[in-house]
Formats: sequence, structure tokens, C-alpha cells
Amino acid sequence: MSTLQGKKIAVLTSQEGVEKAELESPIAAIREAGGTAVHVAPKLEPVQSMVGDTDKDATFDPDATVADVDVADFDALVIPGGTVNADHVRGDAASVALVTAFAEAKKPIASICHGPWALVEAGVLPGKTLTSFPTLRTDIVNAGGTWVDETVFHCPGRGWDLITSRNPDDLEAFNAKIAEVVGG
Repeated sequence: MSTLQGKKIAVLTSQEGVEKAELESPIAAIREAGGTAVHVAPKLEPVQSMVGDTDKDATFDPDATVADVDVADFDALVIPGGTVNADHVRGDAASVALVTAFAEAKKPIASICHGPWALVEAGVLPGKTLTSFPTLRTDIVNAGGTWVDETVFHCPGRGWDLITSRNPDDLEAFNAKIAEVVGG
């Protein structure tokens, strides 16, 4: 089993609309594998989670703001989904710049469901193959990526690892692939 001992992974959300399972499950898996998960959001204010994009659930306190994060301090980035969350992340210039910085630093990025919208906005998809929630297919293709319908897809193209999955049902495979790729 892969370990994330000594690895520090940023988990990027907006302040609202993150799919609860897509935030909680990767953080728990990172910690269970011995890594450090740091929840990053634009503000140090509670993040509202949702279940199924429509039902408000718990709130989560971020550990750091996007402005306070230095890519050099992290081994990887995780971008959860949730339609509202993903739309807000891609609309936040500092969050998009953080995504771009991880790709430019050739550090692994993992994104699930609607999370790849941030990758579209960051312009990092040419030459990459990925999966997502099916409704993002056209956006991904228009941004230069190749879309596939897979439970989890790992693309090492262009010198950096991209791990993607379609929805909360894929979390077990998504989390395992993060541990495999980031844990080496």
C-alpha cells in the first residue's frame, strides 16, 4: 500500500458549494496514509458543503487562504467538485493562479467531478487526457484536453501528473490513485 508519509497536499475549495464527500474523503485518505492535508480557500471563513449539489450540509474551516499558500511547500493539489464550488474556484483569479502554479511546478494535481473546470480556466489541459463529470466534456475538449469516461484516469503527459475521476462514486479509486502517484 502506498504511503503519503511526509507529503503535504493542498485541497482547494471556494467558500461555498463543495460536494461534501469530495472534500472529506480525500482529506481523510491523505491523513490515513500518513500525509498532511491542508484545506485552502480564498478566505479563512467557513466553507459550506453540499450533498448532491442541492442540499446544504456541514461547514468546514479552511486551514489557510489561497493568498498564503506557496506551491513550494506542497507535494500535490486536490480540487474537489460540487458545481457551485467549481464555478467559484474557476472564477477566483488567485485560485486559478494557484492551479497554474502547481502545473508549472510539475506537481501532481488531482481533481474530481466538476473540479476540472479550474484546469480549463488555468489553461493547463492541452496534451492532457482526463475524466470528469460528463457535462464538462465539451469544456475540456475546447480547452485542448482529451476526455474519457473512466472511474479514475492518471495522465503523466507534459511532465506532470493529473489524476481525475467523475463523481463521488469514484472516490475510493480516486483516493487510491492519489496515494499511488503522490506517494510514489
